[in-house]
Amino acid sequence: MRIAWFSPLPPVRSGIASDNAELLARLDTEFPIDRFVEGARGRPAGPRVFEAHDFVWKHQREPYDLVVYQLGNAACHDYMWAYLTAYPGLVVLHDPRLHHARARYLLQRGRADDYRREFEYDHPEAAGFVEYAVEGLGGSIYYFWSMLRLVVNTARMVAVHNARVAIDLREEFPGTPIAAIRLGKPPLEAGPAARARMRAALGVPDASVLFAVFGKITAAKRIGAILRAFSALVAENADVHLVLAGDASEYPTLPHDLAAAGGGSRVHVAGYVADETVGEYLAAADACLCLRWPTAQETSGSWIQCLAAGRATVITDLAHLADVPAIDPRTWTGVALQPVAIAIDVLDEDRALVEAMRRLAADALFREALARAGRAFWAAHHTLDGMVDDYRRLLHQAAVRPAPIVADLPAHVTNDYAGLARAIARQFGVDVDILR
Repeated sequence: MRIAWFSPLPPVRSGIASDNAELLARLDTEFPIDRFVEGARGRPAGPRVFEAHDFVWKHQREPYDLVVYQLGNAACHDYMWAYLTAYPGLVVLHDPRLHHARARYLLQRGRADDYRREFEYDHPEAAGFVEYAVEGLGGSIYYFWSMLRLVVNTARMVAVHNARVAIDLREEFPGTPIAAIRLGKPPLEAGPAARARMRAALGVPDASVLFAVFGKITAAKRIGAILRAFSALVAENADVHLVLAGDASEYPTLPHDLAAAGGGSRVHVAGYVADETVGEYLAAADACLCLRWPTAQETSGSWIQCLAAGRATVITDLAHLADVPAIDPRTWTGVALQPVAIAIDVLDEDRALVEAMRRLAADALFREALARAGRAFWAAHHTLDGMVDDYRRLLHQAAVRPAPIVADLPAHVTNDYAGLARAIARQFGVDVDILR
């Protein structure tokens, strides 16, 4: 079975890019897989890596049995939209709400009419909203409308990384098979020497409790609330430090928020952290703050990485994470099972986060028990081996499914924009449509 695989790959700075590099290294032993990337964003080395523009002629010459699209909201996924409806395949939705991607891509290019048509196709019941977005007033309101119908209706099969999200999507789109697959991470092993080295580099004493935030640093990671809670602990003379280990280029107000919170020299902004260095930061950390609101119902890869490293974690109490055994720091109750994380109610975020961080800082036995339970949860649900097994099964299932026939797509989706070239070719008496 020959597979075409659309995904960002390193050197693109994306968790999905890194995850796919690891996944493909495992799948390569069983399937011939050609990778198709956006050339302008850097092309990784490898004999089976091609620019996306090469897909059409390669597929025309020797058709692929399956096309896989690793689709998310970030701009590094935008190039896939030109292919996924014309060449239906398996769509892995990393962000089950894609409105941000479509609004950004179409409106920034002055394609307001195309955005209107696509939104109306996806959400005919809410067509009145579209003018707010066209005028630049979308913002967090985008989360209310997922803009998924186009993607799901034209896919052979869809996969998501959360069973509850899969159930909801099956109810909304009963005509398309939707599967839940595990998001797996390998453990990043780093010992005491790495811990000591990184703490020394950051200026964190051995005895201090170090909180860490990993991944792209944005306001949606609740950095403002984290800084406020951290400052409250500092005011209580707690021996704590905080490191923000991730690219903060999309968080222009971070310097202001840091100054307002007043954590001083105990807050360390590391900036972008290369994949090979993440393990050292994890080794240095004692607890990881993996918050998210608003949410596109994504599964946090950085949270799973923290679990795999055996670190206590704090997450946001989200509906699609209801199956995660978590404890409420306001009452220290909430689950009959051993909790694997502390869950923060976003409606009482400031108080809950202070309570969570205060206990993690003061109670080493609790912190270690939470870390052990989290590591066991990772081993049961989120290993790389488990994810590879899910993909093996899903690739075979998707390959034998027929491509759906969808007749009511918006015009800009079906237009291949080759009309002018065809008109010129006809002047030379070319009857065969070589551009199809």
